[in-house]
Amino acid sequence: MHGVIPEAPTSEAASITYIGGPTALVEWHGLRLLTDPTFDPAGVVYELPGYKLRKTADPAIAVEDIGEVDAVLLSHEQHLDNLDHAGRSLVATVARVLTTRAGAARIGSNAVGLAPWAAVELPAPDGSRVRVVATPARHGPAEGDRGPVVGFVLQVVGELGTSIYFSGDTVFYGGVGKVIDRFDIAVALLCLGAARVAAAGNARLTFSAAEAVQVARAIPGAVIVPLHYEGWEHLSESRADIERAFHRARLEHRLRWPRPGAAMALDPTSSEFLTPRRLTGRQPK
Repeated sequence: MHGVIPEAPTSEAASITYIGGPTALVEWHGLRLLTDPTFDPAGVVYELPGYKLRKTADPAIAVEDIGEVDAVLLSHEQHLDNLDHAGRSLVATVARVLTTRAGAARIGSNAVGLAPWAAVELPAPDGSRVRVVATPARHGPAEGDRGPVVGFVLQVVGELGTSIYFSGDTVFYGGVGKVIDRFDIAVALLCLGAARVAAAGNARLTFSAAEAVQVARAIPGAVIVPLHYEGWEHLSESRADIERAFHRARLEHRLRWPRPGAAMALDPTSSEFLTPRRLTGRQPK
């Protein structure tokens, strides 16, 4: 059963609505930002050169119920587990898509291609401006990078710290370390699952649970919100694996698990978990 899309909180709290896989709605300062749109139903099989992808879970919210989106944060468009058929149709209707330069060239006029460290500013309904910075990412081992791909950091212009990080599909490497060094990250949305596909052999293409622990240790004040750990057959690690790794590291208190289809409020100014709430969102025009 699909959820009802919530409205963004009016305070500085960010609302995270988990939709499935790498897809989440981030609402902050009145902006509604959607990560890596995937809305195809469970059971779809994508036949690709050298391998198949199979989707195993429905989205928690149907694409027609998402409502108005101010921008899509698309880590990359060449892989169907980050932009599936329904997601691509949605992207065509959104005013602005922020993605890689190669992806923007394929998507069209509503896409803005960003190299790592490039930034754009989005005017927010509350009068603030949110800066979106593209961040380095490496989609697999150095010798088998399946990119290009970028992550994103969100900051309020004129305010220090309080950054929200969406990793995109990446492993832990020096580029991620530079992101951690450069920004005061309060909330980290990490694409986990240790994804593997036949075309890449046994190489991991996204964060493992152990690498997520590395990230958590490197940003000791941040809340960790796992994404992309379920819903696709090629993911080799589950929620249970992530929980075990964080428990062993005595960092389980740092994890936040959004309930699919419901808003989870987080305050990036304090990294404190707030009570999830259901509100009425901006609806499609």
